[in-house]
Amino acid sequence: MFPALYYVQKDKDTIKCQLCPHGCVIGNEKTGICRVRKNHSGKLFSLTYDKFTSINLDPIEKKPLYHFHPGTYILSVGTIGCNFACDFCQNWEISQASFNGIQTRTLTKEFALKYAIENNSIGIAYTYNEPLMNYEWVLDTSKLFKEKGLKNVLVSNGFINEEPWEKLVPFLDAANIDIKSFNDEFYKKYCKGKLAPVLRSVETMVKMKKHVEITTLLIPGENDSDEEIRKLAGWLAGLNTEIPLHFSRYFPNYKMNIQTTGIETLRRAYKIAKEKLKFVHLGNVSNSELS
Repeated sequence: MFPALYYVQKDKDTIKCQLCPHGCVIGNEKTGICRVRKNHSGKLFSLTYDKFTSINLDPIEKKPLYHFHPGTYILSVGTIGCNFACDFCQNWEISQASFNGIQTRTLTKEFALKYAIENNSIGIAYTYNEPLMNYEWVLDTSKLFKEKGLKNVLVSNGFINEEPWEKLVPFLDAANIDIKSFNDEFYKKYCKGKLAPVLRSVETMVKMKKHVEITTLLIPGENDSDEEIRKLAGWLAGLNTEIPLHFSRYFPNYKMNIQTTGIETLRRAYKIAKEKLKFVHLGNVSNSELS
């Protein structure tokens, strides 16, 4: 276990985590909602520091980042844990996993740097699960990669408190942040979270002049109305009309079994968003299906 940041001790055996807006109150030898930050004898520890389930070289477009060093490859790493519990999670096998019964590999920040350089990676992407729950490793590694002139990319739900986020963002070069919906009720019902902290995280990236792209998974009848798409695009345009917006096609997964997003829904969302934004992209769909 690795000593964690951002918590306060409430009494001898209980602590309050302050990394994300959940503010989990954690009893001795228990973990928070994310399942990877543990109270041990009145101190908070990260269970995932140096521990990973997925290590790959990916095209940068897979993050998806279409406007950040296109055509390059990036070392991509993920572990287990997430502070959301999305019914439609596409990576639930790792994001919702616990350490019981899942195999991890050790990856130090120094070896990650060596591997990235040897494989002509532009840097490192913290991705696959929710990387912010492995905050200490991401922060330490991003400092090292920044020092060596390599890029740091985050793929995240953006659900983090302001202080730790503002400490991390200076070391990031780009992020793709999921906006699951532009409706707080959707977040509460399907993700067990809130919308406002996510929007704040995007605003901070823009304020600090970092490259940011947005992804929304369109789920039929839940977050794909004309009104909601128009509100999302309008809000992004108010920050910067050149922020790329990716609409992804939903396929039934994990706990949700709603019909697959129709091609016409994707086309409609594209048309509405393009009224406000310069760059709109459609994902999880082939060009032949769109033609």
